[in-house]
Amino acid sequence: MQLRHFPLRRTSGGAPTPAGEGAPPHDTRVFTVQRIGALAVAAVILVFGLLGFAGGLDFFSTDGEPIMGLSSNGLLSTVSVLTAVVLVAAALRSPRVASTVMIVVGTLFLVSALANLAVLRTSYNLLAFEIENVVFSVLAGLFLLLLGAYGRVSGNLPPDSPYARPRSDDVDDEPESFPSTPQEFAAERAMREAEIAVVNHVATADQRRRVDAMAQVRSRGDRRRVWMDFDAPSS
Repeated sequence: MQLRHFPLRRTSGGAPTPAGEGAPPHDTRVFTVQRIGALAVAAVILVFGLLGFAGGLDFFSTDGEPIMGLSSNGLLSTVSVLTAVVLVAAALRSPRVASTVMIVVGTLFLVSALANLAVLRTSYNLLAFEIENVVFSVLAGLFLLLLGAYGRVSGNLPPDSPYARPRSDDVDDEPESFPSTPQEFAAERAMREAEIAVVNHVATADQRRRVDAMAQVRSRGDRRRVWMDFDAPSS
């Protein structure tokens, strides 16, 4: 059986430590920024919604009343509180969920800004939007999108990114080589028999010698070549 060496990771003090022992597996600053961003936006719109409820606003009024420099009605207050609850729940659930929810909610903010801009000062203005609300929705949407995508949306993520696809040490860099000739198929069968014999402690001296030599290489194709080298006639 081949033994693999685990990479060493340096701590802030400079001393190497094995990966996974006392060192974070990724850069936690990305998660921290995303969580703080989600909670900050949630706090603003939560206060906005609660103040709307406290003012006893008409639920479906298209005129709206001024709240924190914006126009609001009962429906917009309800939507604001629900959105704040979703952001807080996502931030507390996990950073990855927070990032995904921030991207979705940020997109909805931008869509809402465009849609309500189209019905501004009409009978279809169910959320009682004014131009200030449109500007806030655009800014909040862009803020959520940027923070949600922070450290995540990239074609070349660094290894310490929490969103980088994990790479297993057991995956070979080169594609697996499969047997294609009768000699290679015969070598594969003999290799399996030898490996089973070594595990069951019934291997011959030649089988043990060959299995030990194969343990020095990683890919199956290289192991097969090592096995066949034992059968090659010596010059």
